Amino acid sequence: MKPNVIAKRSASVFLALLIVSCAATAPAAQPGATPAAIQTVPGMPPVVDPANLYSETRPGNFSGAVAGALARVYVPNRSSRDVSVIDPASLKVVDRFHVGVDPQHIVPSWDLKTLWVNNNAEGRRDGSLTPIDPKTGRPGKNIAVDDPYNMYFTPDGHSSIIVAEDKKRLDFRDPQTMALQFSLEVPQCGGINHADFSIDGRYAIFTCEFVGSVAKIDWVERKVVGYLKLSRGGMPQDVRISPDGSIFFVADMKADGVFLVDGIKLAEIAFLPTGKGTHGLYPSRDATKLYIANRGSNQIRGSRHGKGSVSVLDFASRKIAATWPIPGGGSPDMGNVSGDGKTLWLSGRYDNVVYVIDTASGDVRSIAVGKEPHGLTVWPQPGRYSLGHTGNLR
Repeated sequence: MKPNVIAKRSASVFLALLIVSCAATAPAAQPGATPAAIQTVPGMPPVVDPANLYSETRPGNFSGAVAGALARVYVPNRSSRDVSVIDPASLKVVDRFHVGVDPQHIVPSWDLKTLWVNNNAEGRRDGSLTPIDPKTGRPGKNIAVDDPYNMYFTPDGHSSIIVAEDKKRLDFRDPQTMALQFSLEVPQCGGINHADFSIDGRYAIFTCEFVGSVAKIDWVERKVVGYLKLSRGGMPQDVRISPDGSIFFVADMKADGVFLVDGIKLAEIAFLPTGKGTHGLYPSRDATKLYIANRGSNQIRGSRHGKGSVSVLDFASRKIAATWPIPGGGSPDMGNVSGDGKTLWLSGRYDNVVYVIDTASGDVRSIAVGKEPHGLTVWPQPGRYSLGHTGNLR
């Protein structure tokens, strides 16, 4: 080979190596820079704003799928085995109907067209789901389903995920017929119950209430990635991801606070004390705050008029900005925020009431309902699709 050819090729190789080197050592994006687009799992709706995965649940941003839905609050009363229906305009119970045994949560479907009452029939074999038509507010026929304590949906909408708490198992089912597709055993997650999904939709963090830990589930690969024992955890409950998708907040009703968990590393990074019996977690409609329901008791079966309160966490600073006590004591449990963001609705688990809380002032009103109200849902809610629970919309 001629010398000048060798020289040209050597120069080309050197230039290529220089480019690769520069690319490998390029500085990371600076704070304040526009976040990169999120590569979601196939079939999942896109993340519109990578800095705020709740951007599409802003006030008034209702999907066409909820057109014609009655404005109602649906309250499952576990011990009286029925659902109380509240008109949020009049603050009165306008209907009440019986469902299955031990109704726990009322869950909006992925397509926002059905509300599912989860009747898990604790210690029995006659669990069921009761569909509610949001346009009429009336229930349909029960569908037999084993141990449906809670319910989520895969981000692509292909499957409902029945959280079989007593069985330590996740049952993936057809989201319309509830026919079983496959099951995933989670053997080290005693009391599996609540969850939220990563920003890209690939995995979920589930709480393991009875063993003080969380489990990371890769639903795409159908496997348990791992478990994380929380440092001072005793009874982890609800889970919600931060607006930027960087961390998960995990409520713990025995630790009386919220753990911050890095989902990618499956590592605990901080703990924030909030109040007695920390339980439910609900982002504000502008995604600047997280409302934290403190149930007022560290026991599964608490007493009336406990030290119940709501803590308000500022997402940006990760600090508690305010605490709203329930006047006279109470047991705020689970619920959601109204479509306009002005009202936080929470069940009063041990007090047989629903709390109606002004999100500007923290003022509280109460509405009497059935016995042992649990995971109520407010409907309709803004957003494009539901990941489950009482309305984890995105």
